[in-house]
Amino acid sequence: MAKSKEKNVARANYPKLYDHDPLADVEPELRARISEMETYIMKNCLWQFNSRGWDRRKQNAGILGKTAQLLVGEVVDNPTPLDKCHWVDAVLLARNFKERCLWLADLGADEIRSIIEKLHARIDWLTIDGSLNEELTVQNY
Repeated sequence: MAKSKEKNVARANYPKLYDHDPLADVEPELRARISEMETYIMKNCLWQFNSRGWDRRKQNAGILGKTAQLLVGEVVDNPTPLDKCHWVDAVLLARNFKERCLWLADLGADEIRSIIEKLHARIDWLTIDGSLNEELTVQNY
């Protein structure tokens, strides 16, 4: 009988923001809209695969935050190289959302911000907090 060996790996100690799917209680029509955007990201955006949970959280916030600003017509400030990197991905994401999610044109700025906020929560859940990938929490990775 083989004894299973437990790896002694240092884990990053950062709090999870979500302990369950943040869209679990969202009405079906809104969930379908967010799902359309989520599917595009999951199938077409490589930025979601950053190797560490804290990196994913930072880039999700940067890209989706700037995407919301672009979709509502706000000026996006990019003072750092990282901001510029997030902005480039946000420009492409906003452009594709406008082409694929025609219903966005019928929404006001507050509604768009709310949808992107929920999308952001869902992406954080899928790629970080709800992920079974334990490598995301390895401190020295």
